[in-house]
Amino acid sequence: MSELHELKCEACQVGAPMVTEREMIELSQNIPEWDVFSREGIKQLERAYKFKNFKQAWAFADKVAELAEEEFHHPAITLEWGKVTVCWWSHSVKGLHKNDFICAAKTDLAYQSLNQ
Repeated sequence: MSELHELKCEACQVGAPMVTEREMIELSQNIPEWDVFSREGIKQLERAYKFKNFKQAWAFADKVAELAEEEFHHPAITLEWGKVTVCWWSHSVKGLHKNDFICAAKTDLAYQSLNQ
């Protein structure tokens, strides 16, 4: 399988299949710093990124927003001083789809590109 960050999101409709437990474990190996949380019965991927100041955190949040628009898949983004928390899940299926793992990997890549 290709690296997750090299894949594109597919159109996700109501009724599209969520990832299975086995797929979630396999895909999670590619994004080890992400956690799976269940909020109101909906599984979501979440990761917090640290920065030296608000301006760097803001720049990263902007990069994530641009990524979301490119993929037409939109996360929750929480911007704080020195920290950005990103949470991916598929609203249409009320849980995790492969798209969420693809976008999480692309988010990690965006973070790496800012910190090189």
